[in-house]
Amino acid sequence: MVAEIRRRGLPGIPVLLVLIPVFAGTVYLLVRMIRAGSILGLVLCALALIVEVLALVGLFVVNPNEGKVLQLFGDYKGTVREPGLRWANPFYTKRAISMRVRNFETEKLKVNDARGNPVAIGAVVVWKVFDSAEAVFEVDNYENYVHVQSEAALRNLATRYPYDAHQDGEVSLSSHTAEISERLKVEIQERLQKAGVETIEARISHLAYSQEIAAAMLQRQQAGAVVAARQKIVEGAVGMVETALEQLSKRHILELDDERRASMVSNLLVVLCSDRHTQPVINTGTLHG
Repeated sequence: MVAEIRRRGLPGIPVLLVLIPVFAGTVYLLVRMIRAGSILGLVLCALALIVEVLALVGLFVVNPNEGKVLQLFGDYKGTVREPGLRWANPFYTKRAISMRVRNFETEKLKVNDARGNPVAIGAVVVWKVFDSAEAVFEVDNYENYVHVQSEAALRNLATRYPYDAHQDGEVSLSSHTAEISERLKVEIQERLQKAGVETIEARISHLAYSQEIAAAMLQRQQAGAVVAARQKIVEGAVGMVETALEQLSKRHILELDDERRASMVSNLLVVLCSDRHTQPVINTGTLHG
């Protein structure tokens, strides 16, 4: 594994200030040698110009949040991160690597969740390069590597959790978004570590059932919501009936035998649990002889 080596490089401005007058002086001497007809002088001035041009080639610019990877005939020599005009060996090849924070959104992947239901899922991944040497030399194309491995991690994560939680405490894709996003970040980072890339954030951006089962799952969710609502209504109605019977008995408003108590409980539950308005029955006489 190739680890990043920090290099500073020489300040480029002083080198440039030295090379400009030296280059001008060499040109002046070259003109003098041509007029004087000195072959030796011409050769020396030509060699000096070649050296000065090579020295100018050694100048390069490093932008903020950027690194320049230096190589000499295939051998890694280091990375310059200090911004500004820098100078290094003119025979070095200099490859720019962005250290800026970048983000992308994965394709909407179609996968089966933990229960085998097909779902469409997508994620947004925020990342940056932290080791330029690993990004350049450990993988062929680090940007493509980030995209492919992020989608693979998302696909693997989606298969381990259900879309909806059917039990208390069960982790699901739809109800535990923060926890799922944190686990996705960890899984992506494990895959990108070898490429010198840091995963800053990963979160689910799209989650839905696939089209072929979306209608059926919507009916299932609606049925579940109705059952849950009815359960709450029944619990509340039973409590209200219990309170009513207790208050009637405590205040001696009405003495009920078992048959009348059962009838009252039935009527109250029908009124309280019905999803439609009840129609009152006015008793003008007595229901019991």
